[in-house]
Amino acid sequence: MLMDRAIPSAVFSQPPIGQVGLTEEQAVQEYGDIDVFTANFRPLKATLSGLPDRVFMKIIVCAITNRVLGVHMCGEDAAEIIQGIAIAVKAGLTKGDFDATVGIHPTSAEEFVTMRSPTRKIRRPHPPLEGKTDTDVKSPAKV
Repeated sequence: MLMDRAIPSAVFSQPPIGQVGLTEEQAVQEYGDIDVFTANFRPLKATLSGLPDRVFMKIIVCAITNRVLGVHMCGEDAAEIIQGIAIAVKAGLTKGDFDATVGIHPTSAEEFVTMRSPTRKIRRPHPPLEGKTDTDVKSPAKV
């Protein structure tokens, strides 16, 4: 059950890393079809100061239910931001809930509520229905 996996964790490295929920591999194994949303950018602080720092964020979503299954971040304040996101993952919020949230601008955290298009869609091949071949399933009804 996802709620058991909604325990956030962080690595206080340079840059810091934070995550909550499932990885892509775990999500595909448990849910099959997933959508992955990513953002890779220079935060405003780095842009203004001329630092080369970057932030990477990822949201993993069940393609069938739209439920957020995992969130990952690498960059400044990752632990602080993921701690807040963990509440949403544990509560079972959907990508639509994230999209309907107004982000605080200009912050790195706002990226989690402004990622609109999936970077990639992963679809696991589904086995044919019991007792039917792929041809039977795809064929129109014969009248």
